[in-house]
Amino acid sequence: MTNAAKPWGPATWALYMGNHHRQVGDPVTPGPALSASFLTAPNAVGFSANDLGAAAPHFYTRWSNPTVELLEARLAALDAGEAAVTFASGMAAVAALFSDRLHAGDHLVLSDVCYAGVAELAHDELTRNDIAVTTVDSSRPQAIAAALRPNTRLVHIETPANPILRLADIAAIAPLVHAAGAELSVDATIATPLGLRPLELGADYVVHSLTKYICGHGDTLGGAVIGRAEAIARLRRGSLIHLGGCLAPFSAWLILRGLETLAPRMRLHEANARAVEALLAHHPKVKAVYWPGSPRHPQHELAQRTMRCFSGLLSFTVNGDGSALAEQFAERMRVVSYAVSLGKTKSLLVYIPTEDILRSSFRLTGDAAACYRAWAGDGVFRLSVGIEDSADIIADLETALG
Repeated sequence: MTNAAKPWGPATWALYMGNHHRQVGDPVTPGPALSASFLTAPNAVGFSANDLGAAAPHFYTRWSNPTVELLEARLAALDAGEAAVTFASGMAAVAALFSDRLHAGDHLVLSDVCYAGVAELAHDELTRNDIAVTTVDSSRPQAIAAALRPNTRLVHIETPANPILRLADIAAIAPLVHAAGAELSVDATIATPLGLRPLELGADYVVHSLTKYICGHGDTLGGAVIGRAEAIARLRRGSLIHLGGCLAPFSAWLILRGLETLAPRMRLHEANARAVEALLAHHPKVKAVYWPGSPRHPQHELAQRTMRCFSGLLSFTVNGDGSALAEQFAERMRVVSYAVSLGKTKSLLVYIPTEDILRSSFRLTGDAAACYRAWAGDGVFRLSVGIEDSADIIADLETALG
């Protein structure tokens, strides 16, 4: 699962990394290894996960599996990491990382805007296990520095941040975190490895919800953590094998299938998002649009400096009653689907009321809540732009907006 250096580009990595056997008669597209158990021999593998070595043969699919191993090899290569470990969902990956790095008495610094499930995990579950959590505006490196404590073990940020697409400067944040003796994890699901490589900018871990762009077809769940080989091996022995949130081989195979088209899909997602952003930015019903690839984005310079692809997710706020307009979108759209999630081949739109998310997920108050409202207004529309013909997406949105 270690990333051996080869002079290939990312689109080629996604297709061929891990294909060690290329002999006459081999399938060009390997099928999924659906077995739960594998032939073994006495003393080949111990029955304790603590005895698991890097060269151990496949033994039981909760531990490792050929199809899952192939996916992990390609993910590590794409993110310029030494190794990767996959999980049954993106939330399982984050929960496993938090479980591995945080224990009673430790402190987590968390981006104050991130995936709602991660925010709720931190506020509801970690705190009841005597883990302190401080949320900060991760677009301000000095805010992170000010939040660090002697017992801070992990800083977890998301960039671009869901749902308002706020960016974080990983290269500026990483030295501050390391100077405090902590580690930095970055959720780069929205950017994908083709758009952002946090490990190259100083992060210790990069997290992906494979459910989104990497799978790309909306037909399975998955998550991954990529980093140094020693740290990933520890995650596998502990949080994967002991907690049991392993990725099913068939799901891994579906994600591998999606990974093969990640590069061309991301080019289409980005091109379509650029066209949609231009439409929305000049529509009289739209107040503001946020997409890192646009010069109108307040952190566009940072996006240009750190991102290779600006992805296909954008958010916008409207003039007037967002809830009423959400009903109008749901009734009138015929190409775009009113649905949650992102990164699919099909365009998806959903309305996220500000007060709902502040109260139930982010738990922001005072200046932090005021800052979020400044970005999101009364609510934000999150639009995952798909790979349909851009003219059809635009026509559908124009009809829905009225």
